[in-house]
Amino acid sequence: MGIDPRLSLAIDNRFASKRWTRPADWMALIKDMGITLVEASADTECDPLYMGEAYIADWINDAKRNSERFGVRVVNLYSGHGTYATLGLSHTDERVRNRLRDQWVKVHANTARQLDAGLGFFAHAIPDPALQEPAVYHSCLEELYRNLASLASYAAQIGLRSIGVEQMYSPHQPPWTIKGAKTLLSAVHQTAQAPFYLTLDLGHMNGQQCFLKPSADQISVWIDCKKAGLPCKGIWLGPAEAVEIFRSAVFGEIQKATAVDLIQACWEGFDYLFATPEDGSVHAWIEALAPYSPILHLQQSDGKSSPHWPFAPEYNLLGIIHAEEVLRSIARAYAEPVAEGLPQRCGEIILTLEPFIGAAGNTTDALEEIAQSIQYWRQYLPMDGMRLSEVLLS
Repeated sequence: MGIDPRLSLAIDNRFASKRWTRPADWMALIKDMGITLVEASADTECDPLYMGEAYIADWINDAKRNSERFGVRVVNLYSGHGTYATLGLSHTDERVRNRLRDQWVKVHANTARQLDAGLGFFAHAIPDPALQEPAVYHSCLEELYRNLASLASYAAQIGLRSIGVEQMYSPHQPPWTIKGAKTLLSAVHQTAQAPFYLTLDLGHMNGQQCFLKPSADQISVWIDCKKAGLPCKGIWLGPAEAVEIFRSAVFGEIQKATAVDLIQACWEGFDYLFATPEDGSVHAWIEALAPYSPILHLQQSDGKSSPHWPFAPEYNLLGIIHAEEVLRSIARAYAEPVAEGLPQRCGEIILTLEPFIGAAGNTTDALEEIAQSIQYWRQYLPMDGMRLSEVLLS
């Protein structure tokens, strides 16, 4: 196997956002549920832009003090919805890109370093006009890689435990394919000459099925359906030019067969807008990239969306995520030959529950379901720091 990674179970504290906001509040809850490792979300009152330098310094001291009190440790920091909602590191304006890099991610990295924690984040998106021009898209991607490499170098400079970006599920939020994720990791690592990793989220493989390249027959069926006025949703043709050709066929301005040929011809250079069936497979992602994912986000899902379901019994009956299968896929990943150009494989993976509670969610039910999720995963990982080989034998 080569590296036999240690596995631990943690929980993201975003479920506590706007409800249990002080470290003492959420640490007490988490400790009572049988978890001692936490991924602290910026949404739970430690966002560097919203909170400010003086508050963050106090928050760090508060977190350290209560860590000693409860025996709960912040093992990773993570970005939240604030940075997810912006173009961020891929913004059209360099000033915004630099601000996000230097005044958000680096500041959050400094907070993580003071807690001896790692850092994960997602803080970018590529706007649609850039997606429509391959040269512009690739320029945006190269700029993103440069910014990520700068952050990897900074993380190494300050001695951060780990740093990485989360994988997503749609073309405007790379990396969203297995190939694209490997390319990003390699490009950033080679540029920075410092490790940079990925966060795998087990619900982020469910959007790729919406962006598969259609066959000629499928396009033809879609044209017929639209002409007949029948319900026809979920059409994905890639670039806007293909959509315009499709509309011309629907309105009878060009022959259907001609339209199909023209649509397929205009895909040249737009592979980045399409996924493959493999990209929609949870286990394909794990087996390809788990050794480069020090954080693995756990959520139960139906394979059709990213609902952040808990691992409570009723959800496990509907869900596609099974702990034993996840662990065996991690083992298969580490059994594969080491890939060239990627960072060193992780010696530790933090399996991190990521439950959400809606604004109108019932907190009593939600906390019970979170506790059940922890109990479910503790069946397979009874102690933190166990070797993968030990977990598979237990």
